[in-house]
Amino acid sequence: MNIASLGWGEALADAFQPHADAGLRPGRVAIQHRGAYVLLAEEGEVWAAVRGRLRHAVGSTSELPAVGDWVAYDRPDGAERAGIHAVLPRRSAFTRKQAGFETAEQVVAANVDVLFLVTSLNQDLNVRRIERYMTLAWESGADPVVVLTKADLCADVGTTVALVETVTFGVPVHVTSALTGEGLEGVRAHLEGGRTGAAVGSSGVGKSTLINHLCGEDRLATKEIREDGRGRHTTTHRELIVLPGAGCVIDTPGMRELQLWDSEEGLERAFEDVDALIAECRFSDCGHDTEPGCAVRAALAEGRLGAERFESYQKLQRELRWLEIRHDARARSEERKRWRAINKEARARARP
Repeated sequence: MNIASLGWGEALADAFQPHADAGLRPGRVAIQHRGAYVLLAEEGEVWAAVRGRLRHAVGSTSELPAVGDWVAYDRPDGAERAGIHAVLPRRSAFTRKQAGFETAEQVVAANVDVLFLVTSLNQDLNVRRIERYMTLAWESGADPVVVLTKADLCADVGTTVALVETVTFGVPVHVTSALTGEGLEGVRAHLEGGRTGAAVGSSGVGKSTLINHLCGEDRLATKEIREDGRGRHTTTHRELIVLPGAGCVIDTPGMRELQLWDSEEGLERAFEDVDALIAECRFSDCGHDTEPGCAVRAALAEGRLGAERFESYQKLQRELRWLEIRHDARARSEERKRWRAINKEARARARP
């Protein structure tokens, strides 16, 4: 396999040089199983496992190899599996809080140039969900692109697209249909020049069908949509696929939970209209409630800012704050002190 087709270039070669001097070889993670990986390398597909030294050296599981990562590995003669010794620095990573109660980061896709935020133009479409995906996409370091699938099932495409564009602010929006082929070449153009893309979105929105069209063959399993127009979940693991010609794309399972992780900058980018209004408030610590000179409340009253969009912004802000409190012991201590001060002041005011 020519690893240039996987996105290998001079910058990666320079970063890999110390590992090359140690006799290691480069490979890119294509599939991540529990306890094992499938790498794509010059020798083809290679089954590998993380060496114990690397596993013990990392500070968290998010530093272990993920789909899209470049790694340094060796494969002693006769060994059934190769050993992964190091993960090269990531240029981007789409991450989320790990599903469930544990406060930990999960890397969904690494070293991605463009993130396809996929949603269908039927009952599944949810503008608030798009805002959430946009926040994580901007934080990842990749370029977000919104892909609206199943255009053939939408009675009024123009109105729906206009609604989506109220929250995308110049991010490309592609309307596609696997049935007619509409819009698929526009999506493919984002992968020209050997770029890597990743398709993320809810179950059944058509991510695997989209990738099959990019591949020019039925590479991934798909299922027919249900009678209510919703798709059926098919993808069970993340996988990096090399496309014919050039470029790669990562397919991901549908996400039932998409909780934020360290996404303050991403939130500012996704809600740049709200952020601009906040900058115009008279007070830098404006709570956008009863303070005079509040630009946000003025925009809400005049209809320049939708109430649902501002509520979505506040909800994501609260989620980030909650995550910070859970993740940072110092923040937990400061939050307890703040509430003690608030309660002390309230008791003082209540005294006769």
